[in-house]
Amino acid sequence: MIYKFLPVLMFFFSSFSVNEAKPTEPKKLIASNTESTFEMKAEKIYSNLHSNNLALPKMESFQKALQGFYALKAKGTIKKDILTIVDFTLSSNTKRLWIIDMATNTVLYNSLVAHGRNTGEEFAKDFSNVGSSFKSSLGFYATGEVYQGKHGLSLRLDGLEKGINDNARSRAVVVHGADYVAEDFIKAHGRLGRSQGCPALPVGITKEIINVIKDKSCLFIYHPSTNYTTATKLIS
Repeated sequence: MIYKFLPVLMFFFSSFSVNEAKPTEPKKLIASNTESTFEMKAEKIYSNLHSNNLALPKMESFQKALQGFYALKAKGTIKKDILTIVDFTLSSNTKRLWIIDMATNTVLYNSLVAHGRNTGEEFAKDFSNVGSSFKSSLGFYATGEVYQGKHGLSLRLDGLEKGINDNARSRAVVVHGADYVAEDFIKAHGRLGRSQGCPALPVGITKEIINVIKDKSCLFIYHPSTNYTTATKLIS
């Protein structure tokens, strides 16, 4: 009568072997490995940056900027191999803007840059996407066209993150030069001057910087604000 139980036994053992053959690696581990691979790539690029005797951005802001840069380049949202990083974790009394040529891994500029008057005093703390808030907006931008405004040569910005900075153009958040972005202003007031939300630059280098970064390059304004890190879809 044993032959009557053979089909049942065969099914039992075949099921057991199939279950054992299934991969056991969880999805979280795969994602972690991918993240680790990117971090290694970012560290390698960072260590090979040509500084031109300029300070380098912090690894934290550089890695986040690089992640978004590659994502936006792949989509065709940005066209140039130019990456601008503004690190608002740093004091406004320090040079916290970097422009990097990603094609040659070369730091082109390291400059002072202002934040919005309602974003903070010496340090940037509060951010907004709302018109007339006079606050800076975080996240990734594509640089737009050049125009002559009340601050002279200026550069329009298009915010690429919905609900975070996508009102930049309607708010007239642009790159422009300002007299209050200067070492002399810091000495006189104890901190850099502030804008109405624009990443304002020193007057003497505004024109050359605008000409380098205009027309669809990537600009990233960084701060590990919880509101930003939980809302952004471009970086992890």
